[in-house]
Amino acid sequence: MQLNPSEISELLKQRIEDLGVSADLRTQGTVVSVTDGICRVHGLKDVMQGEMLEFPNNTYGLALNLERDSVGAVILGAYEHIREGDMVKTTGRILSVPVGPALIGRVVNALGQPIDGKGPIDTKEFDVVEKVAPGVIDRQSVSQPVQTGLKSVDAMIPIGRGQRELIIGDRQTGKT
Repeated sequence: MQLNPSEISELLKQRIEDLGVSADLRTQGTVVSVTDGICRVHGLKDVMQGEMLEFPNNTYGLALNLERDSVGAVILGAYEHIREGDMVKTTGRILSVPVGPALIGRVVNALGQPIDGKGPIDTKEFDVVEKVAPGVIDRQSVSQPVQTGLKSVDAMIPIGRGQRELIIGDRQTGKT
């Protein structure tokens, strides 16, 4: 089978167009510096406040400090492998974690990734971490007491499960 040069170039053009790979430079950046879990990234033009960023080796970070020419991000996990010049990508998701019945009995890190060695967690639902708390009327009423283990506290200041309560005291006095 003989192909002339025009057919080859036409075939190559068609294959390149069908490839569908797009590298959007607005969603990719470069690590400028890494210090104590804080990373400065240059080039993320479309990043959102609180958005999850993807670093090399499946490490995630959180975009916090948005400046004109760079983004300050806190790295959520081990950061020793991240170097200057590494590629960073935006995820398009505000910091969110998996939720649902599949998490019951599992041990997870701050991002909801399993750390108990029982394999991946099969959940499809995610919920954002930072959101407005429901109003007092929308909350479930407090109906079950919490026993602190100190009879004097339980008698004078009863605390209900789900109730917000500020407990002030010196260190090592059993507030937890």
